[in-house]
Amino acid sequence: MAWAAREAERHRVPLRLVHAYLVPTRGYPEIVLTGHEVRHAIEEQGRRWLAEAEAAAKAAADVPVELSLEFAGAAGAMVWESERARLVVLGSRGLGGFSGLVVGSVAVALAAHGKCPVVVVRGEDREDGPVVVGVDGSPASEQAVDFAFEAASSRNAPLKAVHVWSDFLVDGPYGSRLTVDWDQVEAAEERVLAERLAGHAEKYPDVVVERLVVRDRPVRALLAAAEGARLLVVGSRGHGGFTGMLLGSTSQALVHHATCPLAVVRPIDGE
Repeated sequence: MAWAAREAERHRVPLRLVHAYLVPTRGYPEIVLTGHEVRHAIEEQGRRWLAEAEAAAKAAADVPVELSLEFAGAAGAMVWESERARLVVLGSRGLGGFSGLVVGSVAVALAAHGKCPVVVVRGEDREDGPVVVGVDGSPASEQAVDFAFEAASSRNAPLKAVHVWSDFLVDGPYGSRLTVDWDQVEAAEERVLAERLAGHAEKYPDVVVERLVVRDRPVRALLAAAEGARLLVVGSRGHGGFTGMLLGSTSQALVHHATCPLAVVRPIDGE
């Protein structure tokens, strides 16, 4: 709640707090007979939670707050809200989460289907450290880089841009192994990163950028780079994603395992 309130204050926009609920149905006669009372009780509880959230938000930041109590499934309600929001912020696991479940189904659904950037607040909520962004040149990554630069600029924070590549073996003719100059490959990957950052760096000259080219697996490299970060930013799907896949494997793994708030950014056209 505090994270979302501070973000709204930073951008001078109102904060909309949404609680969605459904009335449980079991098919038992007593549920049918007492359905109205059950819904009334759930609504009252929702209003109390919204009031508590409003108090917490106003304690964290000076921001106008709107309250919305929705009779709908949580994931569907938040996807609908994302169509007209600048940013959707939610916790990694809600009250419906099972013990041991690292991230809730609503967070996963929003990261996959949200129409605007989605931030899953988990791990330590820091006010220091860099903003970290994963860069691979995909359409989603391009949007993520712009989001990360803006986030770093508005926070007066440094930006760590991470580009990851893999050293897989290449088969040549007749089963032979091709000789690869890995230093040359790494130099080429460094040029790719520099090209992807060039326009953004000119747009945000106040942001100090650290470029990091890593030969590793993307999830492991990004988790390591984000240690001590205040925000990790990734695209919803990279170059390795299958057509029609709304949330790539790297983004999904980070939703589950990131140790700081994670922003998942989709390309503008939603593809």
